[in-house]
Amino acid sequence: MNQLPTGETIEKAVLLAGRAPSLHNSQPWHWTFDGQVLRLFAVPERRLPAADKSGRQMLISCGIALNHLHAAMAAAGWRILVARFPDPNRPDHLANVTFQTAQIVTDGDRARADAILQRHTDRLPFAAPSDWPDFESVLRTTFDPADAALDVLRDDSRPALARASEMTASLRRYDSEYHAELQWWTGHTVADTGVPRQALISSEERQRVTVGRQFPTTSGSPRRGEITDDHSVILVLSTDGDTPDDLVRCGEVLSTVLLECTIAGFATCPLTHLTEVPLGRAAVRELTGHSGLPQALIRVGIAPETEKNAPATPRRPLTEILDMPASTGKTK
Repeated sequence: MNQLPTGETIEKAVLLAGRAPSLHNSQPWHWTFDGQVLRLFAVPERRLPAADKSGRQMLISCGIALNHLHAAMAAAGWRILVARFPDPNRPDHLANVTFQTAQIVTDGDRARADAILQRHTDRLPFAAPSDWPDFESVLRTTFDPADAALDVLRDDSRPALARASEMTASLRRYDSEYHAELQWWTGHTVADTGVPRQALISSEERQRVTVGRQFPTTSGSPRRGEITDDHSVILVLSTDGDTPDDLVRCGEVLSTVLLECTIAGFATCPLTHLTEVPLGRAAVRELTGHSGLPQALIRVGIAPETEKNAPATPRRPLTEILDMPASTGKTK
């Protein structure tokens, strides 16, 4: 008879999964555990309607959380089996997760789980990542290319990408709903959600990162003055379609990419503003040179060693993201 993880193990794994990045730190996921099956649900009430009209980013974020859970459970000695979209009458029911004991916990399993706590979204300019070709070769072996295509944009595509980023901002210049939403979710935290002020950048710093979302700016002395221009490598994840299954799987690949980059010592910054606007998405698609649908971009580079221990962005408490019978653990 197969053993089952304890409620405490599930609680720890769900807490780690809750460190997944999401649009404006909205954290649009919820889990339930009945002692045998862990179920993942999207929370449509936490979708950002101005920035994420279709709910694509909500599903991608939940996919990241699902893969974070995979990493957390692997480090705890469990393999997971995932049944995606098990209930056709509940589109918000994204996955059922069941468990098998692992024969061994590898150093790689432990490193991925550790990377969840080390990773954070860094919006400042990066130095170029070292030994990128070798790392890229390894990175491509860590996920199924059927789940998402990974493109590394050529360095000479950066001006076109910067123009596309500026265009998306211009298209939204008079979108009052978008700007009200952006102001609400940034510069402070509300009930452990949102982007805190320390995670924002100044106007001067933003000028050195030409492909970032135009968040409200912060004040203070310019940071990383030695990096006069952003020299990150820019990745694009694309899918064949925009189905919910495509989006959740893309989120799982995005999680893998972020964690593998963190293990390698790279800083990362996911970007989705370019794919939120049809013209921006079309511009990114043209740069990839194929017919896939761009879902997310990621800046990857080197941040100063002195900044490795950045303060963690707040997350919702376990009691808000996990329902579990009292008999299986502490959470109610």
